[in-house]
Amino acid sequence: MGVIEHFWAVVPAGGAGTRLWPLSRRAHPKFLHDLTGGGRSLLQATVDRLVPLAQDRVLVVTGRLHRDAVVAQLPELPPDAVLAEPAPRDSMAAIGLAAALLEVRDPEAVMGSFAADHVIADSAAFADCVARAVAAAREDWLVTIGIDPTYPATGFGYIQLGTELEGHRGVHRVARFVEKPTVEVATAYLAAGDQRWNAGMFVVRPGVLLDLLARNHPDFAAALRAIAADPVSLDAGSLDAGSLDAVWPSLPRMAIDHAVAEPAADLGRGAVVPGSFGWDDIGDFANLRTLLPAGEDGVAVLGDPQRVRAIDASGLVVTHPDRVVAVIGLDDVVVVDTGDALLVTTTDRAQDVKALVESLHETGHRDLA
Repeated sequence: MGVIEHFWAVVPAGGAGTRLWPLSRRAHPKFLHDLTGGGRSLLQATVDRLVPLAQDRVLVVTGRLHRDAVVAQLPELPPDAVLAEPAPRDSMAAIGLAAALLEVRDPEAVMGSFAADHVIADSAAFADCVARAVAAAREDWLVTIGIDPTYPATGFGYIQLGTELEGHRGVHRVARFVEKPTVEVATAYLAAGDQRWNAGMFVVRPGVLLDLLARNHPDFAAALRAIAADPVSLDAGSLDAGSLDAVWPSLPRMAIDHAVAEPAADLGRGAVVPGSFGWDDIGDFANLRTLLPAGEDGVAVLGDPQRVRAIDASGLVVTHPDRVVAVIGLDDVVVVDTGDALLVTTTDRAQDVKALVESLHETGHRDLA
């Protein structure tokens, strides 16, 4: 798969990854970490996947707190390819900002939005899905890539496949988006075979995205277009001047799914490309464990395996270079050592790490979160 003409890859790089604390923190979130042991951070691996399709047409949208780190990790991108939000406003604002800029910059653009913290095993299969999505998006569909489910997950939303689009092999209408289901419902979805995980990957013409937003949220769409039309903001590179600072605080916090994807499906303008390319969003340490190979002792290690000693144990250990971690007689344990913090839990309780981080905020320990 070669470069796709007028295709722009947009990479939203936000969030703190609180379920991966203390490894991931507000000041250094998970997308800046190498969590697979491959030598590249999740952000770098995401851009590596997209450059063959978009070449130099890559935009990263991140927070001002992380802009310098993002620029340092991606020296191949020009500095003005990294857009800095003044404050988090959820996915619609971040992706909508990129759309508004691209609407001005390239009238023939098709943009694809792909989160910075996902892991994809088969880049060639992913590229094929993107190409199919772009072809449909050129005809004004809002296209998402739906992941073939491998187990009855309750942490993801689902997309129900409709009929195949005429002239677009392997691209279906979206019958409906479904919120996170119960285990029983998710199990039924897998048995039915017509549901895909919603991984938040969207491919669309920028003007189509903003027009869909304007149907229900006209002021939101107008504000994003006003930022893009401001010469001061456009010349600022990091977008830290002009209309951006004036308008951004008033933008609503809204996910792109609720703002445009679900309404587009209701209008009959949503499409989905089913994808089988080995996908994971590393939502917690239980996910991370499945991505790392276990050693002969039964423990998966992120870091230096020479720093781990395990006897009759299994689970995950994230090492610190100054200490040895020893685990004896514990199954499915999670040990994360960052030097200034130590987490000990189990894979079954991995989701509870988020509550721990919230308690750090409530008790005034924001410096550790």
